[in-house]
Amino acid sequence: MKPIYIIILFLLACVVGANAQDKRPLSIALAGLSHDHVNLIMDHYKKKEINLVGIAESNKELVNKFKKSAGIPDSLFYDDLKKLLQKKRPEVVMAFNAINEHIDVVRICAPLKIEVMVEKPLATTVKDAEEIAVLSKKYNTMVLTNYETTWYGTNQEIYKRVKKGDIGDVVKMVAHDGHEGPKEIGCSPFFLDWLTDPVKNGAGALNDFGCYGANLFTWLMNNQMPVSVYAVTHQIKPAVYPKVDDDATIILEYPNATGIIEASWNWPYSIKDWEVFGKTGYLQAVNSKTLRTKTNKTAYEISEVASPQVPNQSYLAYVTAVLRKEITPGDDLSSLANNIIVVKILNAAKESARMGKKVLMQ
Repeated sequence: MKPIYIIILFLLACVVGANAQDKRPLSIALAGLSHDHVNLIMDHYKKKEINLVGIAESNKELVNKFKKSAGIPDSLFYDDLKKLLQKKRPEVVMAFNAINEHIDVVRICAPLKIEVMVEKPLATTVKDAEEIAVLSKKYNTMVLTNYETTWYGTNQEIYKRVKKGDIGDVVKMVAHDGHEGPKEIGCSPFFLDWLTDPVKNGAGALNDFGCYGANLFTWLMNNQMPVSVYAVTHQIKPAVYPKVDDDATIILEYPNATGIIEASWNWPYSIKDWEVFGKTGYLQAVNSKTLRTKTNKTAYEISEVASPQVPNQSYLAYVTAVLRKEITPGDDLSSLANNIIVVKILNAAKESARMGKKVLMQ
């Protein structure tokens, strides 16, 4: 066989090998089990869609719960993340613990150059968020943040249409995010323990649901910091949530636009919608699939949006594509750049509510 054919065959073999490797289930370790969103990754585990190499969880009750519900063997459990990572080398660590513990996960993973994905929001304080950014840069390690609304086809369609100029310059954005309350909808006691704690979660509904609007607005505004933040919070159910707010309204002032975030644990139903007003039109993501539109010359139109294309249909597909270098996060909804701004907005909102006046950001 001629040398040139040998080289071609070798290159083809490399390509085939690379493609085969890319199709392998993502190798994942979990930091904590107390966040109820962990149930989604457990579904992937049961379907053998991920390679779960280990779980760091010290709460024995939680460990026993998932041994039974997900059929996870004893060998995958470790008391802490350091011990786990001394034995196993995952492609990514996904954090399903209290928000104020995200910084601890990054402190352990970044020096080992292991990528991290946390559940929203990124951190409880600006100090922690900025330290995460320093560690990420120093060790060239990604820290991504997962939001349910990132994978809504309607939100992605709004972004696409705005950037095309379909509704003109954006002048106002409104995000409604909330439900009846975490206790009322049946969140686990493990989740409630820190979700309703002002230190572990950073706030109540303000952080839990306010982060969605801050994330989307920052994305649409090209990571522009708002000029000011003004917020009002309430404890409508102090007997149920005595330590934290259960209702928050946050107003973000931009140079040429206004953002209004309405976050609550007191609504009669669950909602995650997003309205965007432009100079010539209006877009509303009613839910993940239903889009409502209007221009100054038409009546309201309602349409169904197709599911997002791979890999933007789920956090697992997205993280897999990022880690396999099929896509780059840029400044998207999961990016560190976006989510540092989100933490700054939420902390300014808490300060504004405490002082009773707007907080200047620039």
